[in-house]
Amino acid sequence: MTKEHFVSAQCVLIIILIVAPTVSSDDTTPIPADDAKVRNWFQTNVKPLASRKGTLDPALVAAEGKPKIIKISKDGKGDFRTLTDAIKSIPSGNKQRVIMKIGPGVYTEKITIDMNKPFITFLGAPNAMPTLAFGGTALEYGTVDSASVMVLSDYFMATYIIFKNTAPGPNSKKPGAQAVALRISGDKATFYNCRMLGFQDTLLDERGRHFFKNCYIEGTVDFIFGSGKSLYLETEIHVIDNKGAFITAQAKTKKSEDYGYSFVQCKITGKGSGTYLGRAWKTMPEVVFSYTKMGAVVNPLGWSNNNIPERDSTVFFGEYKNSGPGAAPKRRVKFTKQLTDREAKRFISLGYIQGSKWLLPPPL
Repeated sequence: MTKEHFVSAQCVLIIILIVAPTVSSDDTTPIPADDAKVRNWFQTNVKPLASRKGTLDPALVAAEGKPKIIKISKDGKGDFRTLTDAIKSIPSGNKQRVIMKIGPGVYTEKITIDMNKPFITFLGAPNAMPTLAFGGTALEYGTVDSASVMVLSDYFMATYIIFKNTAPGPNSKKPGAQAVALRISGDKATFYNCRMLGFQDTLLDERGRHFFKNCYIEGTVDFIFGSGKSLYLETEIHVIDNKGAFITAQAKTKKSEDYGYSFVQCKITGKGSGTYLGRAWKTMPEVVFSYTKMGAVVNPLGWSNNNIPERDSTVFFGEYKNSGPGAAPKRRVKFTKQLTDREAKRFISLGYIQGSKWLLPPPL
C-alpha cells in the first residue's frame, strides 16, 4: 500500500467513526432472566437526568430543566377541575416539561393532547390512582378516535394513571363496539404503573417508540394493536373473555418498517384456554414474548395466521424462554419461532426502542 493509499484509508476510517451512530451500553445490556434482578437493571440503565445530560436528546434535556407543575382536582382545590381545561392552558409549541398532578376520582372526559404539545406528564398517586374514563365506540367515532385518551404528541409520560373505556363489551348483534381506552401516537412515550381497561381494542399502540413498565392491560380481542415500536416490561396482560381472544394485532406491513412489540418479564392471566398471543392482522407483524409467565388461558397453538395461510411465511412471531402452563413450544403452530440467545438479544434490551436517548425514570 502506498503512503497516499494509507492516508486515504485513514481518512475513510475517521469519517466512518464520526458519522457512524454510537450505541450506548445502556441500550445493549440485556434485561435479566431473573425477575428479581430487573429492578437493579432498571436503576442502572435508566438513571436520572442529572447523570445523563450528555447522552439524552437535547430537546428533552432542555425541557426537563425547569418543569412546570399544574394541579388538577375534582374538588376545586387545584388549578383546574378538568384535564381538558388544563391541557388547553399549555401553549402550542410547548418546550417545557409540564407535570399535571391529578387528584383522585373519575374524570369523565374525552381527552386529546395535540401533537404540538409535547413534554406532558400525567401523574397520579399509587394509593389513589385517578381514572380517566369515557365511553366512546367505533360506531360513534371510528375505532382510532374512540379512545378515552388520545396522546398525539412526543415525550409523553404517565405514572399511576387508569385509562378506561366504559363502553360495554362487544356484542355480535351490535357492530362498531370496538372501544379504545388509550391511543398513543406520539414518539418516545413512557408509562409506569398504569392500567388500561377495556374490551376489544383497549390499547392502540399506534405509532412511535414506547415503554411500558409495571402496567396492567386487560381486554378481549386485539386489545394491544397498531404500528408502534414498544417494549413492555413486567406488565400483566389480562384476558377477560377468552372466546376467540387475541392479545396482539401488530400492524407491520413491510420489512422496511421499524415496528414491533416486545414483551419481557410479563405475565398473562385470565380464564379458559383459547387465547392467542397474536394474530396476523397485517402481513408482517413482529411480536416477541420473552421470560414471560403464561397462564393456561393461552391456547397451546399460540398464534393465528388470521386464516390467511400465505402469512405463515411473512409473520415474525417469536418466543424466548417463557414459562407456565401456557408456554408450550412443542405444541405451537409451525410459523412460530423459538428464538436462540443470539436472535433474542435485540428484543430484550433498551436498544429495541433506542431507550438510552430518551427514557427517564418516573417523577418522584
